[in-house]
Amino acid sequence: MLFEKKKSFFGRLSEKIGDTIMARAKVDEELLEELEEVLIMSDIGMDTTMKIIERLRHDIKNDYITSPENVKERLKKIMTELVDKGERHKISEKRPLVIMMIGINGGGKTTSIGKIAHKLKGEGNTVILAAADTFRAAAAEQLVIWGERVGVNVVRHGEGADPSAVIFDAVQSAKARNADVLICDTAGRLQNKKNLMAELEKMNKIIDREFPEAERETLLVLDATTGKNAVSQAKEFGDVADLTGIIITKLDGTAKGGIAITIADEFDMAIKFVGVGEGIDDLREFVPEEFIGGIFDE
Repeated sequence: MLFEKKKSFFGRLSEKIGDTIMARAKVDEELLEELEEVLIMSDIGMDTTMKIIERLRHDIKNDYITSPENVKERLKKIMTELVDKGERHKISEKRPLVIMMIGINGGGKTTSIGKIAHKLKGEGNTVILAAADTFRAAAAEQLVIWGERVGVNVVRHGEGADPSAVIFDAVQSAKARNADVLICDTAGRLQNKKNLMAELEKMNKIIDREFPEAERETLLVLDATTGKNAVSQAKEFGDVADLTGIIITKLDGTAKGGIAITIADEFDMAIKFVGVGEGIDDLREFVPEEFIGGIFDE
């Protein structure tokens, strides 16, 4: 089960939804207002919450839903449809594949890279890591530690080196070794969007030129514990990069997991993975039915 480790977010929201629905003998407007409040308090954004409640109100009326238990089932269906992006949840199976990882420092980006490398290697892929975050002290060292732990090669330069030079060397290494997947760490700077955009563009141009046959993924890593800040990060990074998916980390220790639903809805972004613990296998593929099922304690 994807969310067997579910803790605070799932437990609390599940409890609140259950208490709100089952405490009422009838289905009425007051119930909808209470559900609206529960969703907003769980960091599901206002627009997304209103969309969920409006659909629920419509279905209750049109499908003559009169029992609280049926309201719960319909709410689950609506929320599942909202986060379900079909095949887009899966990482591309085409090879060779280059994955660019972006996101602010401290959000779990480097750790996610290590865990994805472990997963892909376990599936039989040859993986190389590129330490192109040359801005943050010890970023490359952290990636090297993960490389050693997982058993994959890491291409790195010194601190302050040109990130694009790291990408160039990593691409050459990936081609020479006939690697299946190249995963690139990048600097997590949002303070200067212009510089970040230019840096990402330069790296992408090198990959396009040197590795045109490679399939591409650009994944944004967001920390669930930052709540609504993660939503603004999704917007900011979405402005500077052509994102193909989202990774949401630290879902095991937060009541702010509603941001996953908000981001999937507001930005029409596919969540690829969710972090549900600190173990190397605790970055799980996102399955909409299981994610929402976790909220409804199933």
